[in-house]
Amino acid sequence: MSHTKVNYEETETTHGMNFLREPLDCEGHGVTVVDAEPGWEGLEHEHGDEGHEEVYLLVEGEELSLESGDAVRVSPDATRQVTNGDTQSQFVITGAP
Repeated sequence: MSHTKVNYEETETTHGMNFLREPLDCEGHGVTVVDAEPGWEGLEHEHGDEGHEEVYLLVEGEELSLESGDAVRVSPDATRQVTNGDTQSQFVITGAP
């Protein structure tokens, strides 16, 4: 088959995060959708060992203020953490080595 289609709302949710790598049969790319309630925070982490770049909001302790449609690239060895302010938000996070 040339494609795989998945509705993120029908995948397993962990801490408000829907990981789509496996449901989409991705081999070298990760996709995560986060429906973030006000005040939601993800786990702080890094991917230096995997050489994995991602798109995030809190980088090396620096808070980045983003508007709808903004994107940020984060180097693999930088710590990163998704945090949400006082509004309902949705984040689409992608990553690949």
